[in-house]
Amino acid sequence: AASSSSSTSSSSSSLLSDSENSLYQTREKELQLAKQRDILQNSRLNAMFREEDMANRKRQEQIQKLMEEDDRKWREERKKRMMGKYGEVKSVEELVGLMDDERREMQREMDTKVNLAKAAGITLTLLEPTDESDYSSTEDNSSAAGGMINGSGKRDNTESSGRFSKDDDKTKTKSNFNPIIGDAKKSWFESEQDFDLETELQSLPQRDDDNQNNNNIYDQRNKNNNDNIHSEDPDEDGLPRVINGKLTSRQQLMGISVGSAGGWSLEVFPGDFVVHRKYGIGRYEKTVLKSKTKLTPEETAASEERRKEIINGLMNEGKSLEEIQKAVADFGTDKDKDPVSNPLAALLEIAYADAMVHVPIERAYRLSRYRAGDAAVKPRLSRVKGEAWAKAKHRVEANTVQMAEDVLALYATRETLNRPPFDPSAEGRVGKFAESFPYEPTPDQKKCFEDVENDMVWRSRPMDRLICGDVGFGKTEVAMRALFRCVANGRQAALLAPTGVLAAQHFKQVVRRMGEGTEHNFNVALLRGGMGKNTKKGRELRAAIASGEVDIVVGTHALLSNGMSFKDLGLLTIDEEQRFGVNQKERLKLICNCVDVLTLSATPIPRTLQMSLSGIRDTSTIRSPPPMRKPTISYVQEFDEMLIKDAIERELAREGQCYYVVPRISQLTEANEMLERICPSLRVIQAHGRMARGTAEDNVASFAEGNFDVLLATTVIENGVDIPRVNTIIIQNAQAFGMSTLYQLRGRVGRSDLQAYAYFFHKNDAITEQSAMRLQAMADLTELGSGFDVANRDLEIRGAGSLLGTEQSGMAAKVGFDLYMRMLKKSIRQLRGLDLPVVPRSNVILPAGEGSIEAVTEVIGEDETYLIPESYIPDAKERVRQEGAARLAESTQSLVEITNSWRETNGPLPAELQNNLKALHLHTCLRQLGIDVVGLDESTGDCILRSPGLRPRHWAMICSQLPRGAPPKGLDVLFPARFSFTKDDTEITGGKKIDLEELLINPNYSDEEEEWDALDEEEVEAMKEISSAVNIKSLSEIEISNYPRFVVKKLGKSVKEGSRVDALLKVLLPPSKVVFEKQQRDKEKAKVAAELREKRELIAKQKKEQEKLGARRMGYTSY
Repeated sequence: AASSSSSTSSSSSSLLSDSENSLYQTREKELQLAKQRDILQNSRLNAMFREEDMANRKRQEQIQKLMEEDDRKWREERKKRMMGKYGEVKSVEELVGLMDDERREMQREMDTKVNLAKAAGITLTLLEPTDESDYSSTEDNSSAAGGMINGSGKRDNTESSGRFSKDDDKTKTKSNFNPIIGDAKKSWFESEQDFDLETELQSLPQRDDDNQNNNNIYDQRNKNNNDNIHSEDPDEDGLPRVINGKLTSRQQLMGISVGSAGGWSLEVFPGDFVVHRKYGIGRYEKTVLKSKTKLTPEETAASEERRKEIINGLMNEGKSLEEIQKAVADFGTDKDKDPVSNPLAALLEIAYADAMVHVPIERAYRLSRYRAGDAAVKPRLSRVKGEAWAKAKHRVEANTVQMAEDVLALYATRETLNRPPFDPSAEGRVGKFAESFPYEPTPDQKKCFEDVENDMVWRSRPMDRLICGDVGFGKTEVAMRALFRCVANGRQAALLAPTGVLAAQHFKQVVRRMGEGTEHNFNVALLRGGMGKNTKKGRELRAAIASGEVDIVVGTHALLSNGMSFKDLGLLTIDEEQRFGVNQKERLKLICNCVDVLTLSATPIPRTLQMSLSGIRDTSTIRSPPPMRKPTISYVQEFDEMLIKDAIERELAREGQCYYVVPRISQLTEANEMLERICPSLRVIQAHGRMARGTAEDNVASFAEGNFDVLLATTVIENGVDIPRVNTIIIQNAQAFGMSTLYQLRGRVGRSDLQAYAYFFHKNDAITEQSAMRLQAMADLTELGSGFDVANRDLEIRGAGSLLGTEQSGMAAKVGFDLYMRMLKKSIRQLRGLDLPVVPRSNVILPAGEGSIEAVTEVIGEDETYLIPESYIPDAKERVRQEGAARLAESTQSLVEITNSWRETNGPLPAELQNNLKALHLHTCLRQLGIDVVGLDESTGDCILRSPGLRPRHWAMICSQLPRGAPPKGLDVLFPARFSFTKDDTEITGGKKIDLEELLINPNYSDEEEEWDALDEEEVEAMKEISSAVNIKSLSEIEISNYPRFVVKKLGKSVKEGSRVDALLKVLLPPSKVVFEKQQRDKEKAKVAAELREKRELIAKQKKEQEKLGARRMGYTSY
């Protein structure tokens, strides 16, 4: 049993193992089959992927080839587009050859343009362009390129102490200053384009195998420096440069200066925005030569005759019919080079939004640079088609009419203000005081002396005159003579200065010229900070001023304090008006009521400047520099310590001194440490406004004595520091200063015959758009006498703000400031109607002094022809006051009223006084008719009365208001040919009725006929002649035939001596009365219109406030 059981178990186990083996073998076979299937499938997949990869590679290769081909084509197209006519060049020689051909062609065209302009009476001059080659092809600006930009527009790239060029040539150029502002950097794409273009230029090969060392354009530039036929600067090769992504030649960047003898001028560079009166805002591109489209009859006849000659010449030469027909077809085209057959015109090409306009060079006066102050820097170009520009201009014109009404209303208000004029008999003392001036006055100074005398002595309304002139040009001497005139007439005068340093300097000068110890012995006092009304000195000085013990007081803002009072203030002189704020000027208005005001400024603020430009404020300008004065060379550069070191060492090497100016007191310490670090042996002293009383002045005085090398200061030295040994000024963080301050600081140097230097260092990351424009102006405006231009540029940058309480900057932005001011002048002239220039005093030079109200003797203190006898009005002050009122009566009617008041108060007029009154009546008539000189023609005996501003339209308006519409019998008028509507002189005989329509041709003077420009030129010319009339001693000194004039025939022979004044009054009284009444009506009309508009504006404002109040009551909220 045991054996059977064991055998059974063994047989069963063998059966299990055989089964397992078979299963295992089956599984192995299946796995092998699966592996074989996977291998087969993978091999098929790999083969498929290999095929796809090969196909993809082939596609990529094809795509790459297509992209490379497209890129090559695009680069070629871009190269042609960017390089223009130079796109096909293959070598440097070919490029240079093209450039030479272009230069010769452009020179030939420019000569033709200049000749055409000259034939039209126009001057045309090329202006040197900005040299942008050093920084236009990189992302860095000019300062990062390592070169400094000076005021003459030249770049200096030399090393170390040789950085500053000693070449002082004043080439007229546009400055290179080109800082990077905010996001103004070029994009990566623009930079890559410029880099590619530069690379292509560098890769241009030489054809000459022997010149392998000079294998690019930059080496060729060095090689050709001496061959440049256009540039006067040997560093300029004239080869094309990469400018704003295009290959541009230097000649294409040149600007033009165009002008006429009449006074208008225009300076523009390619890309500048301009305003055309008819078409609007455009962009100047270039000047071109084109065939004339409209020929005069003479030109047409000459052209036809010349073409006949050309055809006959071709026939005589045996040319074929086809050649002759081709020549005929070329007549009048660009292929016709004959100047007679095809007359050319020089044109300014102006780009607009929808067209290109060509303006003839002789009509460039229709263009003006676009200036709009606080408007956008890049205006939108106007469209030639459509009515948009006309509508904008119409809106501005309506605004200027309102502004003109305000201006004339202000004129009328000013004329109602009266104060006793200063006594002419004291002018002898003024002349003697003037002899103490150690220098010969410049011509502009003499003109200012005369203007101020006319305002103070020969006008009854208070003076309000601005004297604009560079620092050191002699404004202070104008103020000195005005101060002396005031105190010589027994009245007090005040001189207001913005800083204690400047006030102290003026005080010393006034004391030296006219104070105690001099022959004049006037009492002069200084009122400054620390002398308040609560201090003992302050109380004593204020009491002396109030009592009249002090004749002249010089002071700072303390003069404007509430506790200040004068006994008899006659003149307030304000130095550096732009330094006073709104509150101080409001206080000045209260002080200056019926007081003469003389303002001195090198750079008036925009609002003051605009008031002077529009005629609201009288202005005199000193532009002529003192002898031997040199312009200050200005550099604008990013802050660089090594450059500062070079500048200081350069000045110390010629035994000079330096100013170093920072904008804030907190920056003084850092600047001082920097100076000690770069120049250890430097002697530095500081000056700023927070020092103890008198410390800043003492430090400046110690520096002036030569005890220190550098004066480290804030703007406290902006005014009143005059040290001839200092001829270098370094300004740190120049972007933080205003334009007026920058200009004043630059004026601290250059006060000797040595060359002066001004360095404006800025920080690129701190520059704003307006600060960049200010620094650009300092780099551009470097000539002597540029103060008025700097103020104009400041007006352009900041805008005019509010004038007469009306915001007009937005209107100026629509048409540009220049055109706006022209339209304002036009509106004023239209409202005035009769725009005869004002004559403050007339010069009567009849025999024996007949009709003159000037002194009959040079001995000071003796009687003069216009004086009231002492026996008639015993009180001296009252007598002088009445003399001034009679002498400056605005009409004969006013003079009659004055004499009637004398009769009522003092009894019948003495016979001597009655004769004198006739002369006063005569002078009143002369001033009304714009007559500045009266004299006898010795050969004919005719009385000639010159009226420089009289025009036929004026005389027509006057005669139309006279009885029978005819001029007075015996009073003839002569107009030279240039002022008449014929080619000959025009004579209008008195007593005969005239054709008024003939004299009133084009009474509205439309823009298209450009007559308003002629009116502006007439006014300027007339005022120049009037200002010089007082110095004429005889009619033989002037070419009287060149001026409009009245003529009273045979007055010197047919009228006996002593009766000539009566004869002149007989013919002059009627027209002078018409002029006075017309001017009064115009003023009253403007005043009423201004008042009505103010009332309408007030009603509208009140209505708006009531609507807001009603809305709040109803629960509405307005946002």
